[in-house]
Amino acid sequence: MSTKRTFTMIKPDAFGAGNAGAILKMIEEAGFKLVAMKITRLAGDAAGKFYAVHHERPFYKDLCAYMSSGPIIAAILEKDNAVADFRKLIGATNPADAAEGTIRKLYATSIEANAVHGSDSDENAAIEGNFFFSELEKVGV
Repeated sequence: MSTKRTFTMIKPDAFGAGNAGAILKMIEEAGFKLVAMKITRLAGDAAGKFYAVHHERPFYKDLCAYMSSGPIIAAILEKDNAVADFRKLIGATNPADAAEGTIRKLYATSIEANAVHGSDSDENAAIEGNFFFSELEKVGV
């Protein structure tokens, strides 16, 4: 059974390019409710903790440096079938492979600068959301 919540981040490339508003509009138009949202900037050590699952991967250090290079928007979204529906809305990690009309097809500039993060499972959505938000910050909890 899937939960009704997922986590997303609008990454530094999309935020810096002024695409956050358009991305948030797409998210809301797709039927997602914003449960929690904040603009923040990840320090290098926080990026390292968030992406610890990739610690042994060759791209880990570059990913952490990129994610701490500018402001991000962290958000918890709510909708039935949230994780799967959001993954469909954002499109493939590589924008060249993303379906037309998806967030990454429209706003990503490369596989690294791919505009948004989306949780890949209900379990990770909860972990990732809790990384950025306390229970008191979440609406309707």
